[in-house]
Amino acid sequence: MSDIFTINSTSGKARSGIIKTPHGNVKTPVFMPVATKGTIKTIPSWDFKSLKIEMIISNAFHLYFRPGLEIIKKFGGLHKFINFEGSIFTDSGGFQMSNEDFYFGVRENGIIFRDPVSGEKILFTPELSAKIQNEIGSDIAMALDYVLPYGKSKRRMEEAIKLTYNWAKLFKENRYGISFGIVQGGTFKDLRERSANEITSIDFEGYAIGGLSMGEPKEVMMDILEYTIELLPKEKPRYFMGLGSPLDIIKGVMLGIDIFDSVFPTRNARHGLALTWNGPVNLRKNYLKDNFNKLDENCECKTCKFYNISYIHHLFKENEILGLYLLTIHNINFMMDLMEKIREGVEKNTINELYEKLEEAYGKNGDKK
Repeated sequence: MSDIFTINSTSGKARSGIIKTPHGNVKTPVFMPVATKGTIKTIPSWDFKSLKIEMIISNAFHLYFRPGLEIIKKFGGLHKFINFEGSIFTDSGGFQMSNEDFYFGVRENGIIFRDPVSGEKILFTPELSAKIQNEIGSDIAMALDYVLPYGKSKRRMEEAIKLTYNWAKLFKENRYGISFGIVQGGTFKDLRERSANEITSIDFEGYAIGGLSMGEPKEVMMDILEYTIELLPKEKPRYFMGLGSPLDIIKGVMLGIDIFDSVFPTRNARHGLALTWNGPVNLRKNYLKDNFNKLDENCECKTCKFYNISYIHHLFKENEILGLYLLTIHNINFMMDLMEKIREGVEKNTINELYEKLEEAYGKNGDKK
């Protein structure tokens, strides 16, 4: 049994349910738009409600440096600082190991980062990561983990899962709210099993699959994902970190994943790529200049209600900021609509039909990153 997670329906390995957080119930499977620094790029929080966003993910590492804990605490926590009443998931900072601008080195007791503002070195420990996420008021916090990109040696990966486990124990001891542990191990199945056994021995409220979608071939990613899911408790929520394309999400759901996050919809929006039920549409293409249809006939977002393809194409050709906003609104709305249809597919046992529809629209390299 889980105190925070209830499974209401299943269809094969797919499940739909509810995650209970201090800021409300979140329907699963859920997609979390990325708000790394407390903002979903280009859109204000007053749009979150109309887009039916129930949970976002921010990054404790970035918020620690700017605006800093004191500022956030003076506002009464991150929810009040960004004016969002829904649930906030926070990443620990481990992923920043992949960024050479921040990462300096690793020690037994934590990660050495450079302060992105002052350049000063700081030891980022699991205790500090827990303290940050406690003080900013995260609804769900991620344990600090050791993240390695695809292609590193098995010896390096063994060291990574050892430290990930040690840090997870310290993190859990210092975290006083809901928290998730992270399974690492790269593409080595024996290391995935070892890491899963170690991390699930700690009574986290949920578990994440980390270290994938980091450069490995797609077929390898899906194989390791399917293998790792079976190593996690069925009664607790499962989170695949960093997966966001429509076809990959429904594949993940059908394997048993409950939580997703990605910059996929927002980053693509800023590059002019619209997500639609007929597949991706590149708004920068000249053939769209006299297309007066809306982006997606099935979409009820503000962008589709007020503007046509020709106008949005014009905004992108002229590098107008409004184009970024309008397409971000549309793409996030698409993702929220997608998750609603996926949940319905689980509940009505029609998820296979939905998969076929998405495969037709986003298969054959239609899932652009």
